[in-house]
Amino acid sequence: MARRNRRKLIKNVRLTGIADKGKAVGRDEEGMVIFVEDGVPGDLMDVMTLRKKKGVWQARPETLIEKSPDRTEPFCKHFTNCGGCKWQHLNYKSQLEHKHKVTTDAFERIAKVEIGEVLPIRGCEKTRYYRNKMVFSFCSKQWVDQEILDTGIDIDFKPGLGFYRSGAFDKVVDIKECFLQDSFNDNIRNWLREYAYAHELSFHDPRKHEGMMRNLFLRCNRKGDWMVNIYFHILDEKVIHPLMEEMKSTFPEISSLWYTINPKMNDSTHDLEPIHYAGEEFLLESLDHVQFKISPKSFFQTNTYQAEKLYQTIATFADLKGTENVYDLYTGLGSIALYLANDCKQIVGIEEIEEAILDAQTNRELNDISNASFYAGDVKNILTPAFAERHGKPDLLITDPPRAGMHEDVVRMLLTLESPKVVYISCNPSTQARDIAILKEKYEVLKIQPVDMFPHTHHIENVALLSLRHE
Repeated sequence: MARRNRRKLIKNVRLTGIADKGKAVGRDEEGMVIFVEDGVPGDLMDVMTLRKKKGVWQARPETLIEKSPDRTEPFCKHFTNCGGCKWQHLNYKSQLEHKHKVTTDAFERIAKVEIGEVLPIRGCEKTRYYRNKMVFSFCSKQWVDQEILDTGIDIDFKPGLGFYRSGAFDKVVDIKECFLQDSFNDNIRNWLREYAYAHELSFHDPRKHEGMMRNLFLRCNRKGDWMVNIYFHILDEKVIHPLMEEMKSTFPEISSLWYTINPKMNDSTHDLEPIHYAGEEFLLESLDHVQFKISPKSFFQTNTYQAEKLYQTIATFADLKGTENVYDLYTGLGSIALYLANDCKQIVGIEEIEEAILDAQTNRELNDISNASFYAGDVKNILTPAFAERHGKPDLLITDPPRAGMHEDVVRMLLTLESPKVVYISCNPSTQARDIAILKEKYEVLKIQPVDMFPHTHHIENVALLSLRHE
């Protein structure tokens, strides 16, 4: 039996705010909540429902009746299809206001705590070309708009190199110009696409799991050095070496050139070993007074400019005097630990990914830091009473977990450790607020500082300072 089409047109929906994953939110005449793709708070529109999920309509715009005063013209021609910068149609001032509100709402709704001081969100001076790392995908099929298909004109369905269309795992939006990274990334990407066309190299087919060309990884530093890593499906040096040689001679800006073989069914790369082809084996980057060697697999903040603001905020909240014992959970390549090491007695970092800990040790030596130590393993398994006995009770505990937040066992261990201060950094205010709802048993929130790391997206970083209550 064919599935019943439940789509319906809802007229005159006024959008009033930002909701799940950056979608705009409004209500129908009966008060039913509607999440609308590509909407802007203040818009009045007719919307077409797509599905109902947990009692909420998911919808797309059908007719824009009245534009919000906050709506602006997207600057990228790929905006409607790419999905990478979903808020380009919302002016930047309003983006910051909504991110600030999302953060404070999470603390009010989930953590249910009073905040001593809410500092204004720290916005970006660079709202374009701010990323230092990008990954593009080769695909045997590129996305073509339905409007173009409906014209009936002949279309050359060439393979594409760009980003997968949201909801279409087997088609990419062929990106000619991207505003997320220095424009040099366009030169490399467009050259490589044409090279692959000219040499009849096959693009990856995610359905059949075949095709030579898989991914293009680009990383740069603020000096203008570039690291390039090309992912191939199979090891065929007769194809790979001529390509790498021509790329090396065409782009002298590439200071570190790599390739990686990925024969797997998916694009995950953490278990793959890059092959160094030419140039240096790392890029050098600095965050204020600390230098970092960054390799192809390094976990480094993707917005270097805002990372400095973020770390300055962490240092201000930490307010170290030089005598403290500091724990840094989910330390990554140790960037926060190394940034603060000169201001404390000792600092110890824990990180699950072993390669990141190797990077932390390399960068500790690079910066001649002797009071930082690092451990590889799951935080919930390493952060134990025995660990605290060996390293001493922390005077400050810093935690910067992934989007899912901390494991509840880790949160409970924080309550046991009773560090006088906790600085909690999060890329997801909702899971941060969930964890703080448990920590409020012993802690109060002195202040929070939202930081915008990713303009034109709904993503937001937040730093919270917690203080142990003295009953």
